[in-house]
Amino acid sequence: MAKKNHSEMSFLDHLEVLRWVLIRSTIAILIGATVAYTYSEFIFDVIIFGPKSGDFVTYRFFCDLATKYNLDQSFCIHELPFSIQNRTMEGQFSMLIWTSITAGFIIAFPFILWELWKFVGPALYEKEKKNIKYFISLASLLFFIGVAFGYFVLVPLSINFLANLTISSVVENQIDVDSYIGLVKTTSLATGLIFELPIVIYFLSRMGVVTPKFLRDYRKYAYVIILIIAAIVTPPDVISQGIVTIPLIILYEISIFISKIVNKNRDAKTA
Repeated sequence: MAKKNHSEMSFLDHLEVLRWVLIRSTIAILIGATVAYTYSEFIFDVIIFGPKSGDFVTYRFFCDLATKYNLDQSFCIHELPFSIQNRTMEGQFSMLIWTSITAGFIIAFPFILWELWKFVGPALYEKEKKNIKYFISLASLLFFIGVAFGYFVLVPLSINFLANLTISSVVENQIDVDSYIGLVKTTSLATGLIFELPIVIYFLSRMGVVTPKFLRDYRKYAYVIILIIAAIVTPPDVISQGIVTIPLIILYEISIFISKIVNKNRDAKTA
């Protein structure tokens, strides 16, 4: 049977295509999860529990920075004041499986993008279809940079802040393994997705949902939110807060620029 043209496909046909996109993406995630499971010892000992060590690269970087410029010395530590424990029989097995799946999603992300592009591709212009390799490369790069930024910057800053926050000397920090790993996974993955903001803005601008004017009008509110987040997770010095704030502001400004280009091209084609 001849393949249907995109414009001739019914709603159910689109759902069938989407179903296979989800199936293939799930298979890719499971393959990535299997690879992660094979190297689970390295993932947990070196990656997941790395930020718990006072010798972690981020703490050493901030300590050297603070020493050089005579700033806050809270990152010059040898050991963080908390221990990690498992309090449920199936806890470690559950963490092993879900951490492998999360790692599988990160590994399979470029393939998932490829599948999503094939799904929305028929609705795009021919020139946009030809740029698929640039889209996949850029979107994947932004995602991996975001995951790295979350893991190497936000995760250790958050762990250091929360581990040293005490309401009383009576309370000891004995952190459940599910809580600790949840912080590492959620922060890293969420930051990776946040770094996809320029890509999301591109498609929203194409659909007319977002305009450069809208992004510029709400710029000050976006900046305030970014500054609040940076102030919470960093020590009270300008350099540390700038390391968190500047990349997010640059990301927002890039999104405005992308929206401007998309709207300008759409207006030109309409005219």
